[in-house]
Amino acid sequence: MRIRLLIVDDEPLARDKIRTMVAGDPEIEIVGECTNGAEAVAAVQSLRPDLMLLDVQMPQIDGFAVLDALKSDYLPLVIFVTAFDHYAIQAFEVHALDYLLKPFDRERFDAAIEHARTYLHGTRNGHLDQRILSLLKQIEADSKYLERLVVKTDGRVFFLLTSEIDWIEAEGNYVNVHTARKSHLLRESISSLEAQLDPKEFIRIHRSTIVSLRRIKELQPWSHGEYHVILHDGTQLMLSRNYRDNLQSVLGNNL
Repeated sequence: MRIRLLIVDDEPLARDKIRTMVAGDPEIEIVGECTNGAEAVAAVQSLRPDLMLLDVQMPQIDGFAVLDALKSDYLPLVIFVTAFDHYAIQAFEVHALDYLLKPFDRERFDAAIEHARTYLHGTRNGHLDQRILSLLKQIEADSKYLERLVVKTDGRVFFLLTSEIDWIEAEGNYVNVHTARKSHLLRESISSLEAQLDPKEFIRIHRSTIVSLRRIKELQPWSHGEYHVILHDGTQLMLSRNYRDNLQSVLGNNL
C-alpha cells in the first residue's frame, strides 16, 4: 500500500527537509505541497491524501483552522509539525497520531512515519478522527468566541477574521457578512452566529442586524425609541427599540 502524503508548511526549508527524508521510502508518494492553510484545505478536498504533515504555526491560517475547515469533510491522518513545545505538544500527544518538534532529526521523523504506516496498514475505524475533532473542541472551548469564519465560495475556502467584520445582516437561513472590501454569504442563522461572537465586540441592534462596536461612529434619534446607527464608512443601520437595552448595557448610559 502506497501512502499518499501532503506536506503543509510555510517554510521552504522545512518542506525541503521533509521531501528529502521521504525520498528513499518506496511506500510514500508526495501528492502535493502547500505553503499556507487555504491551499491545504483545497488540496485535501481535491487530492484526498492518506497522510498530512501539518505545520501548526502559519500566518493568518494556522493548522487548527485547517482542521476546523475540514472537520465536516474528508480528514486525512495528521502528524502535526511545530516549533513550540508549550501547550500544543501535550494536546497533540493525547489527540493526534503524532507530532514532530522542529528541528527534528531522522530518527524522530522515521518514528513518526512508522507510526502512521502501522496505523494506515491496519483497520482505520475513525477513532483518530474523533480524537482530532476533540482537540478542535478543546481549542474552541478555550477561545470561547470565534476569531475567524470559514468562508466557502466558488470552490474556494478562505478565512475571514472577525476583526474585519463591519456588520452582519440576516437573509433567511443565511447571513450576509459585510467587511470594508466585500460581503460574504454564509449558511448560518443570525442567532447562532450572535452566540459565537464576543459580546464585547459585537452587538445585536435589530432582529436582522449585528454590528461591530468598533465601527459605530454615532447614534441619531429617530422615532418611537429607535435610533439610526451610523458607521465610520457612512453605512446607516437601524437600532430597534426592542434591542436598545443591548447597546445601552454596553455603553453604560441611557439612550
